[in-house]
Order: sequence, then structure tokens, then C-alpha cells
Amino acid sequence: MNTATPWKQLLLHALESNTHVKHSSFFQLATVGANGKPANRTVVFRGFQEETDKIQINTDCRTEKIEDLKYCPFSEICWYFTDSWEQFRINGRIDIIDGSNSDTIKLQQREQSWFASSLKSRLQYMGPDPGIPSITEESSEVFSLDPLAGPVNAFCLLVLDPDQVDYLNLKTNTRLAYRCSRNLNGQKSWTPERINP
Repeated sequence: MNTATPWKQLLLHALESNTHVKHSSFFQLATVGANGKPANRTVVFRGFQEETDKIQINTDCRTEKIEDLKYCPFSEICWYFTDSWEQFRINGRIDIIDGSNSDTIKLQQREQSWFASSLKSRLQYMGPDPGIPSITEESSEVFSLDPLAGPVNAFCLLVLDPDQVDYLNLKTNTRLAYRCSRNLNGQKSWTPERINP
């Protein structure tokens, strides 16, 4: 990867300066389904893959977003930092890494993301299928999980590989568009362009 990813430095700085705001690690993920309609939901930032600009998201493989991404792997996330008045719109392709993936490196990344999550977060993947009608008013079933056990089947790692970033700073009235190009070896380089807010 190109060592200097200018928008990533802006994002890391925004995360650091908004760390006291609990919702600063949440952003919106938009997809398009087979019906041609958009869908949007809030997800949690799980960090960058090591030494890359790829963004990690944990999810349940039984959710509708997985079907959307199988239909159209391109997505956009939108992140707004309320204290610093900064918005990041990051566009790219999402790789779905579930337990059936044949790539051992990707399976290791999935496992690392699983163990980086809290036990409470991991327990969410033990529940009934999300999005279907609930049989009872309250869930009476109590799930237990060995803290040392690897990812359950429902756990899925999504990896967004950015190719375009739109950065807006409302305090300074600055807007930058970053576009990605790749050389023959697949290495990225980013070109920034100042655009009207």
C-alpha cells in the first residue's frame, strides 16, 4: 500500500479528536439489493486491516446486507463527527469473509476480528436469525460461549477496500475528493482534489 494515505490520516485524526464522543466509532453503511433499492444501516468501525486503508466491519452473515453485497459488492459508508464537524463518505468494494472462505489468510483475519470483539458482542451471533418475525415477546433463551472458542458460523467479517473518499470539513468549509488509482502491481496511489463544498 502507498505509505502516505492522506485521507486515512484525516480520519485517524478525526477519530482521535472525537474519542470522547461515544458514537464516533459508528458510521452508516449503504448497499443496493437485487430489487434495485438502497438500504442503509449503522455499523461499528472495527479498525483498519494491518498496514492498509481497508476498513473492517463485523456482521451476522444472516442479515440482509450480506445478500445485498452478494448482488452488488460496491458500497458507500458515511461517517460524521459531531464535535469536529467532519464528514467522510468512503466508496469501495466489500469483501465478505465468512467461515466458508477458502483463503487461510482471510480466515485468520476473521478470527482476529472475532477475538478483538467483546464477549457480549460475540454472544449476539448466537441468537435467532435477524430480521425474521420473533416467536415470543422476550427472548427466554440464554446463550453461553466459551471465550476461547473461535468464530461461530453466523459471524462474518466485511472488508471495505476504498477507491474514492469525499471529505468535508464544515468548520473550515473545505471539501476534498480523493480518487484511487492502481499501478500494474496493484499498489494504490491517491490523488486529492479540492472541490466546492
